Amino acid sequence: MTQSRALRPSLSLRLFGFSFLGFWCLIAAFPIFWITVMSLKDPIDAFSSNPLTVIFGDATRFTGLGLSPFGMAVIGLAFYFALRVARRSVLAWTAALEPKSGRINGWIVAILAFAVMCAVASLLILPAVIGLVNPWLGALGRPILGLTAEHYISVWIDGEFYRNFINSMIVTSGVVAISLSVGTLAGFGLARSRMKIAFWILIAALVFRALPHSVLVAGYLPVFVNSSDILRPLLGEAAPTYYGKPLPVIFALVAINQPFTIWMLRSFFASIPSDLDEAARVDGCTYFQAFRLVIIPVMWPGVVTTGLFSFLLGYNDFLVTSLLLDAQNQTMVPAITSFFNRETTSTDQVQAVAAAVSITAPLFFLVMVFQKQIVSGLTAGAVKG
Repeated sequence: MTQSRALRPSLSLRLFGFSFLGFWCLIAAFPIFWITVMSLKDPIDAFSSNPLTVIFGDATRFTGLGLSPFGMAVIGLAFYFALRVARRSVLAWTAALEPKSGRINGWIVAILAFAVMCAVASLLILPAVIGLVNPWLGALGRPILGLTAEHYISVWIDGEFYRNFINSMIVTSGVVAISLSVGTLAGFGLARSRMKIAFWILIAALVFRALPHSVLVAGYLPVFVNSSDILRPLLGEAAPTYYGKPLPVIFALVAINQPFTIWMLRSFFASIPSDLDEAARVDGCTYFQAFRLVIIPVMWPGVVTTGLFSFLLGYNDFLVTSLLLDAQNQTMVPAITSFFNRETTSTDQVQAVAAAVSITAPLFFLVMVFQKQIVSGLTAGAVKG
């Protein structure tokens, strides 16, 4: 349906709106772009006072490290096709796997397969193809943009940053799984309940969510530090100490995040007509079967959106993870501080920047895969009729 000319915004208003939006997008994206560029350069280029030197990496290129016009074209095409696969094929893979392994497992398998495919292509196939063809292309095969991945190799391999990545995945997976499992059941029950206690439960959850994280951690810390003494009367000398382990961090983050999850999922469930689950009950489903087979498929974009926010809470948390985890089990966000604290040379500084850039990759990957579900979930219930 075309918009009436009388209702269409004026040209000046549209130009102002697009200019304002573009300006703030540029401000928001610039830090990420700039530290990414710095992390791929030789320290001489990374900290140069000339912005063009930082971008083109003259010293890095003179050492023979960089991208040629052919390499840039190949990487651009690979990124384009990766986006197409993420937006279309991942959904098809999930649909094919769901009948055998269930919806959640289908998503997990499809995402892992896509991640492995991207890792193999970017680390093995593309460098081999570019390095094989470049010598035969003359000027098109000479580097024009200095790039090096040595800082990432030093961080992930020499600095064993992969251990922090594994710890982050353990903590965030636990937070998302528990938060969504409890939140969907609680949100559905509160959305369908007509009792006054449901309102007061939501108010109590909102008050709990408003408390500063430092207050909650201060209450959890003595319990986990003295967990072996507390459990010794029940378990004897085999009583474990939970301080420094991922499990208490997962419980603490779930407790912090659960009120928000319940509120968000409750609003999604409230936008779904109760006629759906009533019709399922008439057809012979139990309450749980109606919830699992009828409501959840309709609610899936809302579940994905809420799960993404739960993931961000566990992934980006600094206070809880830094206080409740020991050095061996640190997640990526607090582990970055160790890279910045040990800065002694310009190379160490660039490696710290590379570690900071590394934590953004999983976030972009998740948004790229789930962008349609996120948009659908954020707009669910916005229009009722």
